Amino acid sequence: MSGPVDSRPSPNDSGDAWVFAPDGRQFWGTFGAAGLLAHDRERGVLLQHRVEWSHFGGTWALPGGARHREETAVQAAFREAAEEAGVPEAAVRPRFSAVTDLGFWSYTTVIADVLEPFEPVISDPESLELRWVPVAEVETLPLHPGFEASWPALRAELERSETLVIDAANVIGARPDGWWKDRRAAAERLLAAAAELCIAGVPARALGLGQDHWWPRVRVVLEGGARGASLPDPLPAGLSVVEAPGEGDPAIIAEVDSLGRDAPVQTVWTVTSDRELQERVASRGSRVLGARWFWERLDERGAEE
Repeated sequence: MSGPVDSRPSPNDSGDAWVFAPDGRQFWGTFGAAGLLAHDRERGVLLQHRVEWSHFGGTWALPGGARHREETAVQAAFREAAEEAGVPEAAVRPRFSAVTDLGFWSYTTVIADVLEPFEPVISDPESLELRWVPVAEVETLPLHPGFEASWPALRAELERSETLVIDAANVIGARPDGWWKDRRAAAERLLAAAAELCIAGVPARALGLGQDHWWPRVRVVLEGGARGASLPDPLPAGLSVVEAPGEGDPAIIAEVDSLGRDAPVQTVWTVTSDRELQERVASRGSRVLGARWFWERLDERGAEE
């Protein structure tokens, strides 16, 4: 997160330069900055003890740094975490992101779940130490001022989990693309779209949530002729498929009941426009999103690209 005190952007558009606020404060990253908050439910969060010569040296913060030109905040957070702490990209999955936007500069924190335990490695001169810190002990450390200011809001959401349960038959039927000619092929198109949603996530506003962006886990329930559909390859972390032995509704309700017991703070969203099923899952604590909601998210992605 630190570097030479030089206000000029580097020739390779790395963003490694200072940005100055009207009051004279300096912030690292011509194009903003990003950091990764890796969360292991057993060990806590991964923090970096910054070397004394760095900006706010001696404090604890997240592995992170300047964004490159044309680089997304998530790409920057993962790259910096790999460069500074040896975080394997395949070992973590983003869950939500939070943005501190000052107008002239922004910092994005990407909160990610640890899927496979790993040990961090000091791989550059910016770290005195890398440590898994229990969540309850983070505030006992001398924290980087920016991280200290954002930590209470991040901690409040740290255990929160969002899962979409997709009624495949209903969602497929909401878009007249010839699905009735080959239900299995239609299911494969839906699974490909669900994989894209898993990887890209959704804006927080689309779920009425706080922070900036969320990456829900996605479970797709297949029934009838859609069973046996080929899965996306590679299958992204967070996407799973349930093949209903009979009609889809009982399997969807079973998933809602099961997920409701899984996490300390979990919201289950059932994606269906079937009114009767909506009422049944709502009575079990699930929130409801219509089939149009799913396709609108994919259409938004297409428009962005």
